[in-house]
Amino acid sequence: MKEEVYDNMDSAIPPGGRKIRENYEKRHLIQDCLESHRRFDYDYIAFGKYTIPDSTYPYRKKGWKRFVTGLLRTITQIFGPLVNWFGYGATVRGRKNIRALGRKQGAICISNHFMFLDNLILRQALGFYRSFHTMTYQNNRGGFLGWILKHSGMLPFSPDLEAMRNMTNEMERLLKKGKLINFYAERAMWGNYQKPRPLKEGAFHYAVKFNVPVVPVFCTFKKTRKHGYAQWVVVHILPPIYINEDLPRKDRIADLKTRTEQAWKECYEKVYKKPLEYLPDVRKNPRPADD
Repeated sequence: MKEEVYDNMDSAIPPGGRKIRENYEKRHLIQDCLESHRRFDYDYIAFGKYTIPDSTYPYRKKGWKRFVTGLLRTITQIFGPLVNWFGYGATVRGRKNIRALGRKQGAICISNHFMFLDNLILRQALGFYRSFHTMTYQNNRGGFLGWILKHSGMLPFSPDLEAMRNMTNEMERLLKKGKLINFYAERAMWGNYQKPRPLKEGAFHYAVKFNVPVVPVFCTFKKTRKHGYAQWVVVHILPPIYINEDLPRKDRIADLKTRTEQAWKECYEKVYKKPLEYLPDVRKNPRPADD
């Protein structure tokens, strides 16, 4: 089946899909406005009810909770690929870059954030049992969805210092066991946004702190002749980036961030066959894009 690079959001709208078209247009008007003002980290999608994790939040699952987590991971390993394939046509390229790490080497993964269920796609790409995923505390929700998130490897950030201390300790333990911890370092989710956005330094701080490599992961979109309006997802696992030990600690963080952004940029330009360009900066006093 011939595949084409997904390059036009209008082609993703089925004939007669007026409501879908309106939603697409509204979303892209918002994204265009934010892009032109260089607000790449702004969450324009409202969160539901949530609870801020405190010192009692169970970052490390024990006893019954550990059993439930293992069971849920097994269920998602069985059914997750079916959801990913039939819902999003998800395919993965570059798994050799994960295998090159070896089973005992932990790593920080950096992925773009483009839809609510991209986490399920990343679990399949990185490993249902091996991967854990940091999230904003707004994802610490109640109800059935919150229960699933809590038991599927979610590591929510928190403004509570004791909670963050517990989270950091758990991250260190997992990395020493060879696990992969994914960060959405763009900070905000932008639905089906194709371009790489500037990254925050937090994820790279942890990579340097725990002395582990960074694995850039960039997801792109494609369409097929058979599924004209479907937005199929391709996960690109890029080669690991190792810390430059010759640099001072602060510079190591900036260096990892720069090289990860460059890897994303090269992947974007290779897949979409066009240079990475943003809308003109309309601010009166332009600052660097990641300010």
